[in-house]
Amino acid sequence: MRFHVMTLFPEMILQGLNTSIIGKAIQKKAIEVEAINIRDYTTEKHGQVDDYPYGGGAGMVMQAEPIYRAWESIVTRLGKSPKVIYMTPQGSVFHQEMAKEFAQEEDLIILCGHYEGVDERVLDKIVTHHVSIGDYVLTGGELPAMVMIDCISRMVKGVLSNEKSAESESFQEGLLEYPQYTRPEEFMGMRVPEVLLSGHHANIEQWRREQALKRTQERRPDLLPDIE
Repeated sequence: MRFHVMTLFPEMILQGLNTSIIGKAIQKKAIEVEAINIRDYTTEKHGQVDDYPYGGGAGMVMQAEPIYRAWESIVTRLGKSPKVIYMTPQGSVFHQEMAKEFAQEEDLIILCGHYEGVDERVLDKIVTHHVSIGDYVLTGGELPAMVMIDCISRMVKGVLSNEKSAESESFQEGLLEYPQYTRPEEFMGMRVPEVLLSGHHANIEQWRREQALKRTQERRPDLLPDIE
């Protein structure tokens, strides 16, 4: 799977993703991530990609033409027009099912906005999905893009060393994940639940299900109406 990130800060994307599990996945080519510098596609002599908003107001707005030219270069190179995701607090809130859907794609283009936003005309022209990672505002779309790439990548075959890890994560069945424990058996007077030491797989699975329901009820009761 290939991610094509259009951004004003390509080094932020590449430095942020070339570490840990995602970095290893890039090294073994389970996924590919490229960062396209929007400034490379401006015709302005000093690399300007923004201007004052029509109608007045605070801040600057990213211009349509450099973004369109960057997108056009990707599409021409690929010979097709993949889905384009614009990271914006005005978008649909990102969730696990959306990640699974996007993980079926061979290519995804992600547009990172900045300043006070992006000229609406280029959004109308190229964007297929407006996506948010939560109801708050950040200084740019790079961090949300990295969050989304990390989440989507976990659904891609070959990214996780243990393929079953993704199957048992929080939200996979609509529930939060059950508590996890490792050695030693006792830490500061607190012992690992005996059922996990029993070797009885059916009892362990039942305990995990019960704990997942309990944790979801305590922390995210809004998820429970969807659980049968």
